[in-house]
Amino acid sequence: MRACIISIGEELLIGQTVNTNAAWIASSLNELGIETIEIIVITDKHGEILRALRECGERADIILITGGLGPTRDDVTKHALCDFFDSQLVIDQQILEDVLQYFKKLGRHVTDLNREQALVPDKAEALRNPYGTAPGLWFKEGEKIFVAMPGVPYEMKEMVKNQVFPRLRKLPRQQYIVHKSVLTQGIGESALADKISGWEDDLPKAIQLAYLPSMGIVKLRLTAKGQNKEQLEEDIANQISKLKTLIPEYIWGYDDDTLEKAVGVLLKSQNATLATAESCTGGHIAHIITSIPGSSAYFKGSIIAYSNDVKMQLLNVTANVLEDHGAVSEQVAIAMAQGVKNLIGSDYAIGITGIAGPDGGSAEKPVGTTWIAIAGKNKMVSRKYNFADNRERNIIRASRSALALLKTTVMTRLDLSPRA
Repeated sequence: MRACIISIGEELLIGQTVNTNAAWIASSLNELGIETIEIIVITDKHGEILRALRECGERADIILITGGLGPTRDDVTKHALCDFFDSQLVIDQQILEDVLQYFKKLGRHVTDLNREQALVPDKAEALRNPYGTAPGLWFKEGEKIFVAMPGVPYEMKEMVKNQVFPRLRKLPRQQYIVHKSVLTQGIGESALADKISGWEDDLPKAIQLAYLPSMGIVKLRLTAKGQNKEQLEEDIANQISKLKTLIPEYIWGYDDDTLEKAVGVLLKSQNATLATAESCTGGHIAHIITSIPGSSAYFKGSIIAYSNDVKMQLLNVTANVLEDHGAVSEQVAIAMAQGVKNLIGSDYAIGITGIAGPDGGSAEKPVGTTWIAIAGKNKMVSRKYNFADNRERNIIRASRSALALLKTTVMTRLDLSPRA
């Protein structure tokens, strides 16, 4: 079964609003074995809506529409649907009562425009909206299903979860779609593809592989489609087991895992604590670590030592080290890690220093040069990285690289056993 998603709204086309609705719907459709073949974003124009409805109706079995159901003049989706289905607007008494009750709860006056929200096409079944005034609309024409929903994300999601998907689940399932993502860090996309080329060549025809690179991370997504969900899951699991023997040092998680979450789980399992000393990342590492609920169980604190004075005064980085090696050096990263570990009293510590850019680079140390050190009880690990010349990307990549190096350090037990 194939689906098309139509997102309506000028704000989506000009970049004023990010189209999170389509991404959420497409992801959710996979769980039903429904394949999204197209996502269309169009303006609030009557003719454009009709064109999109015609084209999607020719290609897909299910057409899901969001946006343009409000009470103002720029909301024309309902009228376009009437023309497309040769339908007339009529008052739906249940929807009208919902609208009246909605405004009564708010203690607000109901206008004529508000009442017009209860006008629905006579060939549609109205879907009640407990979180707003715009009802959804369910059309069935032959074997095709068209569903129009509000564009407000929380209204749309509740309508999909409680009304649309329960109906779609009753349709005959044609297939299952199984995705599994393997998350890698520390190797580029092309190098990774070369390293696993033999494994990729031997993948069963039923399993498709996609490389999805982002800043410092490459996601390998395996997708299988078929009639037997358990068999599909087993086939993918077998392939991942083979992959783990090829690149164990680069795999750090799966699906929606994040490095900060993975590091937290690992530290908690060892009853170990962490502190950070950051220069070029400006506190970003501490920020993403503390974005995880419960991180206070293992994260003790951070020093943002952006200037050399702070490095010397708080972290005991000596003037001689700074003068002899420069602020961006292995020696300084190590001194920062050890300094914050001693100051805060943690089991592990990250020290990071680099040139985020766009200025400050040299022939010897170009923009993107970064040193990261991990301090434990008895060992120190350090590594040099060369990122690009974009400041924002450098900060994110450096932060992810620091967490990946920490995770590897903890997992390989380079310095200490779990505390009792």
